[in-house]
Amino acid sequence: MSRVMGLIIVLAVGLGFLLAFILKSILSPRRVEVLGTLIKQGKTGLAISSAKRLIARNSKNAEAHYYLGLAYHAEKKEEDAYREFKILNQLSIQGKMIPEQDYRRTLAQLYAVHGEIDEALKEYLLLIKLSPKQGDFYYQAGKLFAERGKGDTAREYLQKAAELSPKNGDIYYELGLLCYREKRAPEAKASLERALRLQKAEAQSRTWFYLGKLQKDVKDYDGAREAFERAARDPEFRVKALVERGGCFMAQNDVDRALQDLEKAAAAIKDESSNDSLFARYFLGLCYEKRREIDKALVQWEQVYAQKKGFKDVGEKLSQYREFKSGGKAGKAEKQRGDDMKNYVTASNADFVELCRVIVKEAMNLQVESAKGIYDGSEVLAIEADSAKFSRKIPHLIRFYRGNDPVDEGEIRSILDDAKEQNIPKAVVIASAGFSPAAAAFADSRSVELVGKDKLRTMLRKAVR
Repeated sequence: MSRVMGLIIVLAVGLGFLLAFILKSILSPRRVEVLGTLIKQGKTGLAISSAKRLIARNSKNAEAHYYLGLAYHAEKKEEDAYREFKILNQLSIQGKMIPEQDYRRTLAQLYAVHGEIDEALKEYLLLIKLSPKQGDFYYQAGKLFAERGKGDTAREYLQKAAELSPKNGDIYYELGLLCYREKRAPEAKASLERALRLQKAEAQSRTWFYLGKLQKDVKDYDGAREAFERAARDPEFRVKALVERGGCFMAQNDVDRALQDLEKAAAAIKDESSNDSLFARYFLGLCYEKRREIDKALVQWEQVYAQKKGFKDVGEKLSQYREFKSGGKAGKAEKQRGDDMKNYVTASNADFVELCRVIVKEAMNLQVESAKGIYDGSEVLAIEADSAKFSRKIPHLIRFYRGNDPVDEGEIRSILDDAKEQNIPKAVVIASAGFSPAAAAFADSRSVELVGKDKLRTMLRKAVR
C-alpha cells in the first residue's frame, strides 16, 4: 500500500511539474502579447517596466526587446529604442511573435535618424521585397538615395512611389526638391505645384519655400515673395523664408522693405550658429550699409564673425570699416583722415550730395552746375572755374561711389555713354572702394579719370579743411 501511495505521489509531483511547464509555455507568450496592447493604449511606461522584467529573466527574449524598443520609440527616446533594436537585430526573430515588416520599418527609421544611411537603405530594400506594392518603402528609399547623391536611382524609386501612391504629396515634394538640386527647373516646378495640390495646408511650408527659390532664380520676384511669405508662417522656416524674401527686395533695390523682413528674421533667431541665422544677420548688415547706418551694420557683422570667422566676406567688411570704430591709438592726423572717410561713407544721402559738391568745388576747383543722388553715390555736373570771362569752360561729368564693392566695368561704360550723349568731354569716377581690374583696364585708353581711395582721402582733406 505504501508503495502505491509513493508511486502516486511521484506521479502527482511529476504531473505538477509538467503542468507548470505547459502553463509557462502557454502563458509567457500571452504576457508578451500584452506589451503590444499596452503600447497601443498609450501605456508605454507600464510596457517598458513589464518588458524589462521579462528581459531580466531571459536576456535573449526577442519579443521583450522588440516591444521595449517600440515603447521607447513611442516615447521619443530614440537612443534607447535604437539600442534595443540593435540587440534584437543580433537575435533571431524567426518563429517569434514579431511582425517582420513593422520591425524592419522601425529599424530603418532608427538607422536613418542615427545617420546610418546604408543600413537604413538595406532595410527599405528588404521591405520592398516583402511588400513590392507598398509605395512608402520606395519613397523612403528614394529619399535616402538622394541623400547619398545618387540622383538617377533616387528618381527611379520616387517615380515608382508616385505610381503606387499617386495622392501622396510628400512624394512629389521630394521629386521637386531632387529636380531643383539638379537644376531641372521646369520639372521641379511641376512636381512642387502638384505637391501643393495634394498636401494639407500645415505640411506645405517647405514646398512653398522651394517653389519660392525656383521663382527667385528666374527673377520672378513677385511670385517668389508670395511663396516665401507663405513659408514664413511656419516657425521652422520663418528665418530662412524671411531672409529669402528680403533678398528679393534687395534684388529690386527696395532696401527699406528688405530691411523690414531681415529685421524680423533676426528677431526670430533661436540658434545664432545656424546658417540661417548667419545669412539673416549678414544681409541685415548689408541693408544697414546701404542706408549708411554703418554702426548698426557692424553690430550684425560682428555677431556673424563671432560665430564663423570665414563666413562670406564678413572679415573683410569689418577690416574695411575698422577705422570707423571709436577709440584707438591713432595720431591726430590719422584720426582726422579716418573721420573724413567715415563722413564720406556714412553720411545721409542729402549730406553726401552736399559733401560731393564741396569736394568738386574745393578739391577739384570746378564750378558745380548741378548735383543729385544716385544709387550708392551721387552725380555732379560741373564746369571749369576759369577766371577768363570769354574762355570756353569744359564741362565735367563726375560720379561718386561709396559702396563696399569695387566699381566694375559696367559703371565706367555707363558714365562714358551718358557723357557722350550729353556732349561732355570729361568724365571722372571717384570710388572709396576702388575699381575692379576689368574697370581699370577698360578705362586705361578712354577719356575717363578714375579716382581711388588714396586720392579721395587727399581730396577730402582739401574739401573739409
